Order: sequence, then structure tokens, then C-alpha cells
Amino acid sequence: MTIRVLIADDQMMVREGFSVLLGAMPDIEVVGEAVNGRDAVERVRELAPDVVLMDIRMPEMNGIEATREIVAADGAAKVLVLTTFDLDEYVYQALRAGASGFLLKDASARQLADGVRVVAAGEALLAPSVTRRLITEFSKLSETPRLMPTAQQGTYGDLTERETEVLVLIAQGLSNGEIAERLVVAESTIKTHVSRVLVKLGLRDRTQAAVFAYEARLVRPG
Repeated sequence: MTIRVLIADDQMMVREGFSVLLGAMPDIEVVGEAVNGRDAVERVRELAPDVVLMDIRMPEMNGIEATREIVAADGAAKVLVLTTFDLDEYVYQALRAGASGFLLKDASARQLADGVRVVAAGEALLAPSVTRRLITEFSKLSETPRLMPTAQQGTYGDLTERETEVLVLIAQGLSNGEIAERLVVAESTIKTHVSRVLVKLGLRDRTQAAVFAYEARLVRPG
């Protein structure tokens, strides 16, 4: 199936550049562009893309607020945040708002396309080592745990011991295959555990699960 992408960035050259790169991919279609966050929210409503490439610093409505509105609308669109710096505080805020991952603007054409495919497929932790570092760095800024808005204090107590173990490994950036190898079980079993973790915690995807694990101190920064 073709992955439908919306590009949201206030710089025309960036939008055009990404459009050309992604348009050359046989399995990806750029269905539209947005010049700011408010425009992005409206375009998502109109075009129903699978993935939104979202810049953070835009006029009228920034990418964080736009991401929050898009996720709250409970549509199928996944948000992939674009940033210039891999330790941008705003990226962490966007992840907490519901973004499925992030990508540096200097990414190669292959990395950009692969990132879109990964997020569209639901494997939200794009570039796990970098994302994990980002989450860790900004978890250190908080002296007390701050749970995701969608999760309630103490809900992780509803998880089984194995589900909690899987949640911790997700937060450490492991893929389903890597978790299955670590726990010596089938990958399909891990997929089932991940689905149950997300349902029990009321979370959208693996990225929110990772942030939850850090903020609930199931995983310690550092």
C-alpha cells in the first residue's frame, strides 16, 4: 500500500525538498503541504494522511500544539517530528504530546523514507539510540515523575510482571525482535504483550510507552 504523507514546515525550500525526495519513492505519496501548525491540523482533517512530517517551530501554531490536536482527533495519522538538533527540548515535548518519533532535518533521502515507513508501520521508536538519549536527557530535568496525560498514577500496577518487563525493554529502545531474543520467546508473543501494555496504560504507541516508563521511573535516566 502507498503511504500518504503530509509535510508541515514554514520553509518552502524544506517542503519542496522533502516532497521531491519522498515523491521519488514508489511506495510513498506526498498528498499535501502545510505552512504552519494550524494549517497542518486542517490539512490532516481534509486529506487523512498516514504520516505527518511536522516541523516544531512554526508561526500561528507550533508543531507541539498541532501534534496534540492531531493526536486528540483520534485519527490514523502518525506524527514524525522534524528538528535541527537531536537534543531539542521541544522534541521531547512533542513526544509527550503524542508524536510517534523524530527525525533530524539533515537526514538522507533513505533515512527520511525509512523513517516514514517505520512510523507508518507502527514501529514508533525511530532511531532508538538517539530517541532513548533524548528521553533520558530531558527526564533528568524533572525532579519528580510526570506521567503522560493519558495515563493515570499507578496504572502500571495493572501490568503483569512480563508486560512490565516488556515495557522497560521498549523504553531501552529495543525492537520487538530484539525483545523476543532477549526473553527467548516468539516475536508474535512480544507483539501481543506490547498491544496489551498500550491498552492497559491508555497509550497510543511505543514512543508514548517509552516516555511513560521513564517518567514513571520504571527506567532510570542515565
